[in-house]
Amino acid sequence: MRTELPYLARLTADLTEAAAALPTTVRRGHAEYLRRCQNPDGGFGGRDPTYDLYYTAFALRGLAILDDLTSDVAERAARFLRQRLTGQAQVVDFFSWLYAALLVQAAAGIDVLADAPPDWPDRVARLLESFRAADGGYSRTPGGPVGSVYQTFLVALCYEMLGREWPHAPSVRRFVRSRQRDDGGFVDLAPMKRSGTNPTAAAVALLRMMQDLDPATRAAVVDRLVSSQSPEGGFTANSRIPSADLLSTFTACWTLRECGALDRIDRGSARRYVESLARTEGGFRGGSWDHGVDVEYTFYGLGSAALLTAPTG
Repeated sequence: MRTELPYLARLTADLTEAAAALPTTVRRGHAEYLRRCQNPDGGFGGRDPTYDLYYTAFALRGLAILDDLTSDVAERAARFLRQRLTGQAQVVDFFSWLYAALLVQAAAGIDVLADAPPDWPDRVARLLESFRAADGGYSRTPGGPVGSVYQTFLVALCYEMLGREWPHAPSVRRFVRSRQRDDGGFVDLAPMKRSGTNPTAAAVALLRMMQDLDPATRAAVVDRLVSSQSPEGGFTANSRIPSADLLSTFTACWTLRECGALDRIDRGSARRYVESLARTEGGFRGGSWDHGVDVEYTFYGLGSAALLTAPTG
């Protein structure tokens, strides 16, 4: 059911290796920006003064792929994570907490779960299952009637980080397959007719994790993603949105690389698009339409730049 390496371990390792090809001054500038975003209590925030698990995980991920997640940053983040051990109510919170905890442990050897109740993983697994929907996927809210491809992807990653086999894999596989549309891509929710770049990337990741990405699906997905490259050079979220964005650009580039097809796009144009969104003093904007920077888009920008700079062979 799993690839040779767990999905997140492979993602982090591959992006870290690719990011090593970025110029030193670029790496240093973005690392300094990310470190400046850490609050006194150890957490990271978005564009407002508040801070949460979501942005903390993205900041730590950015520093990790830059190979610049220092022990002092990790130690402060660990204090924040211990304060947030309980109280999460959404799948994305569980995912963000678990991933951040793993990154802190890898960087500084700190086990944030050392003082947690022994049955904490069991509690998390039970809570994750409360999001399971009747259609076989996992919903955005507990007891929700309709599964989301993105939420299902996050649940799969949580189980992977907990070191547990994923229950209901056959029905999840059917759920994911039911979200593919005639254009070759996937939608997040059942009523949607037009596929999106990001749910397509999540679906491909799920199928790979279940060892069920067949050649026909792979080829259809590649064609769909290649067609989403815009004249700007970046990738659009769907065919109705004219402007590219950094999230869609990252997920498209990563998925095409996973499918062995990154050379199918205009890599030079895509790289110039990504570089145009970088701020001189560090950080990335979300798109040409955006006027601010944050740690989430900085991770997408770093990941995209790394994938587009490193050789694909």
